[in-house]
Amino acid sequence: MIGLLPQSFILLKFKKMKLKLIFTLTILLSVSGLLFSQNQKDTIKTHNLGEVIISAGRLPMPLKMNPAATSLVGQNVLSIMPRAIAADEALRLVPGVRIDNQANGSRLHMSIRGQGILSEHGLRGIKVLIDGIPVNDPTGFAADLYDIDWASVKNIEVLRGSAASLYGGSSNAGVISVATQDGGDKPIGGNISTSVGSNGFYKLRGQVDGTSNNLNYRVSYSRLAGDGYRDHTAFWGNNLNEKVTFSPSKRVKLTQILNVTDYFNQNAEGLSLDQLAENPKQANPDAVPFNEYMKTSRTTNGLLGQIEINKNQNIQFNGFLRSTNYLEATNSGVLRRNIKADGGSLQYNLTFGNDVIKNHVSIGSDFQYQNIYETKHTNLKDTLRKDGNGIPSETLHEGGDTLLANQIYEQQGLGLFLLDRLELGKKWSATFSLRYDNTQNKLKDRIVSGNNHSGDKDFDRTTARVGLSYSICEMANVYADWSQGFLPPATEELASNPLSFGGFNTDLKPATSNSEEIGIRGNFRNYVFYDVTGFIMNTDNDFYRYRIAAPRDQETFYGNVGSSNRYGIETFISVTPIDPLSIQLAYTYSNFKYSSPDSIKDNWLPNSPEHQLNADVSYKLTKNLTIGVSTEYQSKWYIYTNKIRKDVSQDGFNLYHARLAYTWNIAGLKGEISVYAKNFTDQKYVAFTEPDDGGNSYQPGSRREFFGSLKFNF
Repeated sequence: MIGLLPQSFILLKFKKMKLKLIFTLTILLSVSGLLFSQNQKDTIKTHNLGEVIISAGRLPMPLKMNPAATSLVGQNVLSIMPRAIAADEALRLVPGVRIDNQANGSRLHMSIRGQGILSEHGLRGIKVLIDGIPVNDPTGFAADLYDIDWASVKNIEVLRGSAASLYGGSSNAGVISVATQDGGDKPIGGNISTSVGSNGFYKLRGQVDGTSNNLNYRVSYSRLAGDGYRDHTAFWGNNLNEKVTFSPSKRVKLTQILNVTDYFNQNAEGLSLDQLAENPKQANPDAVPFNEYMKTSRTTNGLLGQIEINKNQNIQFNGFLRSTNYLEATNSGVLRRNIKADGGSLQYNLTFGNDVIKNHVSIGSDFQYQNIYETKHTNLKDTLRKDGNGIPSETLHEGGDTLLANQIYEQQGLGLFLLDRLELGKKWSATFSLRYDNTQNKLKDRIVSGNNHSGDKDFDRTTARVGLSYSICEMANVYADWSQGFLPPATEELASNPLSFGGFNTDLKPATSNSEEIGIRGNFRNYVFYDVTGFIMNTDNDFYRYRIAAPRDQETFYGNVGSSNRYGIETFISVTPIDPLSIQLAYTYSNFKYSSPDSIKDNWLPNSPEHQLNADVSYKLTKNLTIGVSTEYQSKWYIYTNKIRKDVSQDGFNLYHARLAYTWNIAGLKGEISVYAKNFTDQKYVAFTEPDDGGNSYQPGSRREFFGSLKFNF
């Protein structure tokens, strides 16, 4: 690993950093210095690394012994989310992650280390688990994160880097494991909250929870809505979450989960540079007459369990049933999908050895099955019926007789894995994982006339990962690992067939990668925590997006473009120099370029800024009153893959936010009131771009917004 990082990489190219980045740090340090002169109590110090247990890698282990880039998002971040409706609020201080909330609701784009940057919608290459239940389908595609009520989340583990040997192709970029809250200690309790803000935003939420003997429960319901900060970007969502944990004995634990979600959002599409200059709030000229929007209704039932055979052996299992109705209206057609999915996981864990050498071994299997019944009709402009509120009704006119696609997908995935973690005394730890994955896709074309596009497309791969960690002392724990990635074409890529309206894109190949990383993390007297990781990733058969000629020039298609070399540094620092003051900073340096073919060699990967910085300063003025300021900075990024437009880029941005929160406890009634100012300098900026050959590449970000919330606990 000595030759892992070139000298220019280690230096981080700080001399090329923007003056905005320096200015941001100066402002934050100035505020910190001002607040440092005071002294209060009651803040949460950094956790001891040996006490923080990470389970996203399937084998629970202390963070100090974990040989992988891992971030833990706790209540110090989750409790101050101003709206609590999307992942961008929760993961803002996780390095290596880029999130664009282009519609200001719950719909977003997300990538880790550049994986998933070109997805039209949904998440690619990122495994998402909610209380252990997978969000991804058998191909690895996660359509959205609407099932998560972020106000119900207890903590989030983010494993960055290729983890295909743990969860298959869906974890090529990493893993996001979301753990929701359990019920309280009382037989009955709960909370009620409401949030309101700019652009017609509101969220109402209620929760009832408690514990009775060996039963723990939590039930919550929320309703959110907003007009959006651009024309034709209204959204609304309903979310019901239920979680019941039953422990009939000390050796058996069962958890039942129910998630019911409905989510609707209008789609304004991107703008050209001329449209952006004319009016950044306008929708694309196609969006309104074609009434572009998406609507998702989904129910997920899950059961998780753990059976302890003895102190050295246990069995873990989970199973789920999921039903989804999806409707999308675009200028190219109206798509309907009825999706039935089920799956589960079984894992056997064995521990043996002594204090000198202890071995933790797991073997198991993941399996999923999915049926998609899909139809697509033409969308006749200005003909979609709406209800009294201007929102498309459930019964809409789809263009009548012109049926573009009528087909059934049958998809299944099977993964077999072996995990091993070896403890060598109290200092050394080694991990090894090996996995075989097989994904099968079959398509039945139900259109009688014309060519039949039925067919199948299967993918399989064996991947491995090896890691090593050494604890020098509490202040310094070093780690290194090598891993393989495997990203098979998912539902969205396969279903976008450039040769016909139906059938699979059979030309697609899986993207594969090899990745190395080396890092160090540690504590200093529980007042300072730091984590620095350097990585190199070499990828073959990277995916890219493209368009074809009319009449299908409004659709998005995918192909394999070539290879890329990626390297970077991810840094997180948390400091609590005095009790009431907390400073957190996440910085990411990324250098992502294509290495082949020669036609695009040395081009930057689209949507990959070289520098990202997110920082937050929080200070308790009194026991009940807290103020905070935060910033987010991104340097410029490039938009297109092809050589002709390789120099077309988008300027970055630097945003500032502020918040104020007051808590109280009167006669046992606890509550909190807070206000939040987002982008309080009212900066005009572009938040996201797409490689659209038609020029509609630019998604403007939201200007200054204000939000307020009120919460009661009982």
